[in-house]
Amino acid sequence: MARPHIEPFVELNEDFKKFQVSGFRGSHYKTLSLDLATGACTLKVRFDGGFSRKPGLSYSDMELFVLTGSMKVGKEVYREGHYLHVPAGMAIKAIDVPDGCEALVMYNDSEPSFEESDKNHQLALKEGYVSVNAYADMPWAPGNVVQPSVASGCLLKLLRYDPLSEAMTFLYTLSPEFEQNNISYHDCAEESYHIWGTSWMLQFGDLPTGGYFWRPPYINHGSFRCKKGTIAFGRTDSKLHNYFHFNPWSNPDENMLRAAAHLYRQRPQMFQWVATEGHNHPHGPMDFEHKDYQSDRHILDIHGHHHHHDD
Repeated sequence: MARPHIEPFVELNEDFKKFQVSGFRGSHYKTLSLDLATGACTLKVRFDGGFSRKPGLSYSDMELFVLTGSMKVGKEVYREGHYLHVPAGMAIKAIDVPDGCEALVMYNDSEPSFEESDKNHQLALKEGYVSVNAYADMPWAPGNVVQPSVASGCLLKLLRYDPLSEAMTFLYTLSPEFEQNNISYHDCAEESYHIWGTSWMLQFGDLPTGGYFWRPPYINHGSFRCKKGTIAFGRTDSKLHNYFHFNPWSNPDENMLRAAAHLYRQRPQMFQWVATEGHNHPHGPMDFEHKDYQSDRHILDIHGHHHHHDD
């Protein structure tokens, strides 16, 4: 998910634009972040009262989180707090929005698209479908799902987990008077949208309700404060590992080297294999167990591998 660093951004200060794409007419959007190369994006969408759409599919993984109002999908009604992950090529039933609705809508592989269909594409990964009301149907869990653990007072609801990439989609909440004094960065890109409440960060100041960030790997963030509590929606594109330190002035290149040193200390043979002849992958399939994984266009975009080797 190669998108530029956006932080802090408050979407409440921006105007909605009319959606002109097939399958979205009758709705308006704000762009929160965008990959100019692929069209992958995170949008805040306002579905106007009376919006309707026939059954159909997209050729991108799509995620949706209902912020306000409700929408009817087939015979089900998705209310505030409902989360949906629809794998690329999987058809969803007709959508009706009688009274209006606002939602976060994410297209992970390409620009928003819609093809009318009541059947799944034959290659759709139907097992990846997720539909759950995050507010009503899931308990909060300690923030130690992420290691090393964040300070106490941060709780998570894990909405989606990719067992191959370890990418996550989750809700998180910061309790009143939450505090964490160290600096952190990650190997993954991460994004967050503040559903309610304000938090503060040393580098970027206050992020209020409607606040958003898209943060590429290895960017320092912290220390953290939250006076009255916050609830937010978050995502990562791979494993979320906390590298904690106390130097707010280190840059992403220095942080990347520190992460490589961490790999060397903990897994020296893996480090040597990765670094062999200055090359970061061997000839032939990178993943012998999941041989098609490295050729997926989205994975190529994430890792920047656009070249190939001749046999």
